[in-house]
Amino acid sequence: MRPETARWFACRTWQQPTWSVAELVSAKRARSVSVVLPALNEAATVGGIVTAIRPLTTSACGRLVDEIVVMDSGSTDRTCAAAAEAGARVFRRDDVLPTVDVRPGKGEVLWRSLAATTGDVVVFIDADLIGFEADFVPALLGPLLTEADPMLVKGFYRRPLGPDTGTADGDGGGRVTEILVRPLLAQLRPELGGVIQPIGGEYAARREFLASASFAPGYGVDIGLLLDAHERYGLPGLAQVNLGARRHRNRDLPELGVMSGHVLSAVLDRAGPEPGTDGADSLTQFVQVGGEWLPREHRVPRADRPPMRALRNPSPAGRGGEPGWAGQHDPATS
Repeated sequence: MRPETARWFACRTWQQPTWSVAELVSAKRARSVSVVLPALNEAATVGGIVTAIRPLTTSACGRLVDEIVVMDSGSTDRTCAAAAEAGARVFRRDDVLPTVDVRPGKGEVLWRSLAATTGDVVVFIDADLIGFEADFVPALLGPLLTEADPMLVKGFYRRPLGPDTGTADGDGGGRVTEILVRPLLAQLRPELGGVIQPIGGEYAARREFLASASFAPGYGVDIGLLLDAHERYGLPGLAQVNLGARRHRNRDLPELGVMSGHVLSAVLDRAGPEPGTDGADSLTQFVQVGGEWLPREHRVPRADRPPMRALRNPSPAGRGGEPGWAGQHDPATS
């Protein structure tokens, strides 16, 4: 680890976050907080996550979370219904910025979520988490509400594939991180060698950063925002917090291959020897069919969404008019 990275790790890594909700409500002052769950066919888990977070909107010591928004990415199951029943505000991706063409993928709904929310601080939580604990949210908010420098806070955690033994012996998740992302960052952005979960989906950021950043498509969005925050603010703009353990619906190797293609594209566009150089726009994998290995092509999207501030007076939900701030609207009109 580079000396500057070691210094950052020592002062900007919270191994045992201890902020109480009351302490954070006091530190929040006049700022508002939005929690966003990007979701695609997560009816089995999304309701439980929303239910776990809701007490933070009405706690006895004050409101820590001002809104919970589920951004649906084209679900065909009961994801939207389950989220609404649990108390979230639900937006389908084509409900927000309806005049802008819709693209598939996680990066798209995170980008559109900026136009569907109003929080000064935005917390992203994946909607497929199993056994979710609401402590994730205060932990991610801690450095942003109590410290001046951090702009982006990443969560880190154990990644058990099977039963959680409570130790690293039970881990096995994070395969794309260990096989692809960590070696890649070591070569192209070694200052980020202290980030424990560079592509994890649980993180929080200030709107002023998010609204001025481009959003990589698909699964590249998480690493893209990390690289952009580092490029703009350096290590002082980053922090990370221990969230304990994270369990979710694990993906098979072909799915991980597609994810790796998205991540690699986002990294090379930002940190490659010649950032922005055109690369392959598809990934070829091979499957066995009738005893033969046959190619299967997957598109690797490369076009980032522009900074939300670059849009001129977007109409977030098709109602016309000019929002008070590019990319925001009054939740009372939803």
